[in-house]
Amino acid sequence: MAVSGVINTNLGALFARNALNNTAAGLNRAVEELSTGLKINSPADNPAGYAIAQRFTTQLNGVNQAISNANQAVSLVQTATGAIQQQTNILQKIRTIAVQAANGSNSVTDRQALQNVVGQLTAQVNTIAQQTQFNGQNILNGNFAGEQFQVGANANQILNVSIANASAKSIGVNETGAGSTLFGGTSGSTVNGLAFTGTTSGGAFTSGAVTIAGSTGTQSVTVTAATESAQSIAASINAVTENTGVSAAAKTSVAFTANFNGSSISFTLGNGTTAAQTNTVNITATNLQGLISSVNDNTATTGIAASEDANGNLVLTQSNGANISITGFTGVSGTSLTAVASGGTGTAITSGSATGLFQGLVTAQSTQGFAITSGASNIGITSASTLQSVSSVNVGTVQGANKAISIVDFAISALNQQGGQLGAIQNRIQSITSNLQTAATNLTAARSTVQDANIAQVTSQLTREQILQQAGISTLAQANALQQSFLKLLP
Repeated sequence: MAVSGVINTNLGALFARNALNNTAAGLNRAVEELSTGLKINSPADNPAGYAIAQRFTTQLNGVNQAISNANQAVSLVQTATGAIQQQTNILQKIRTIAVQAANGSNSVTDRQALQNVVGQLTAQVNTIAQQTQFNGQNILNGNFAGEQFQVGANANQILNVSIANASAKSIGVNETGAGSTLFGGTSGSTVNGLAFTGTTSGGAFTSGAVTIAGSTGTQSVTVTAATESAQSIAASINAVTENTGVSAAAKTSVAFTANFNGSSISFTLGNGTTAAQTNTVNITATNLQGLISSVNDNTATTGIAASEDANGNLVLTQSNGANISITGFTGVSGTSLTAVASGGTGTAITSGSATGLFQGLVTAQSTQGFAITSGASNIGITSASTLQSVSSVNVGTVQGANKAISIVDFAISALNQQGGQLGAIQNRIQSITSNLQTAATNLTAARSTVQDANIAQVTSQLTREQILQQAGISTLAQANALQQSFLKLLP
């Protein structure tokens, strides 16, 4: 307890001054909180709270940047998708032209004119692939592969995106080729390069398993007999397309030299095998044109069409890949039908060897590369697929036009797959963006709870500190005045 009447030590003034200092500190803190809107402005205010608020700020800054990154990713994907749609539109035009070129009413000059248009359209497909860019990066020429979009606030929160090469030389049909033992048209004929099987006894295929390793998986199919049709084998492959990503087409066609020897020839034409012939019709003719007409008159029954190639050969074609079988061949001595192989020799059907079985070519096809890992020789094809690209399309011939249709169909399918993948990626990125925006909102709320000042509360504190300051100043004045009053006691 202070002794009354002391002059050297004014305890009342000291108490008042200390209170004023504390009040001033509280007042300054309230002013700082009100001016910044934050109750934590430095580590000294709340060390633990400051560290928590900084972690929230770090995460929130990362999330906001990730939202920006995701929006840029959407823009890039939309740019690629738009370009692919334009390429698809061009391929649709090429396909329409190919269908037009395949029509028999066109002359060689007409088809060449159509090919000129196809050449320009193909060049535009390449131009789009080479010139489509986003922020200076080519995105459709195969260079945009394995790229990462940072779509999270932390390391390795990424989305991997690859866009396949969409140039004309990189899209088309991946397919297997025929083996060297298969029959084909003679050199220079309209059927040259279509690789067909042919034999006068037995069958061209080998019974057993054929294993296909495609883009979506591996599956085996079975060749039931050496005499099975290409149509049947293709159907077996198509039955498991969902598991392999590989489909199959089949076509049977064989060229014959016909020797009438001044007389007539007769035979039974049909499908199936020579031992179990189906859809049979009787054919009799004294010359090539008569033979062609007789076969074509019965196409509705057999599915077999006849034509003459550039070398004067008879060409029989079954467009679905069913077997072409000939039995009961009769004629005078010297008459024959000889199946012509690409080397110029073949197997003759004569009265002494009166039957012939001709099996078609199985072509396995896919938008992606694939392999026949076992049993390729069972169906007379190579084990690895090769790409027939859009850049190779030539509608200058009927055969080329028909091939172009297949190539473009698969190219369109490949672009549709790529577009579908990009669409799915865009939807995923947009979902990520929505989630990030929700996270940003919640992080902001959490940081606010830790860091932001309660304005109503701080305003009340400011008013209180102001009142206490005024009271302290008044009290300090009274304490000083009290000490001065003792001077009156001096004589």
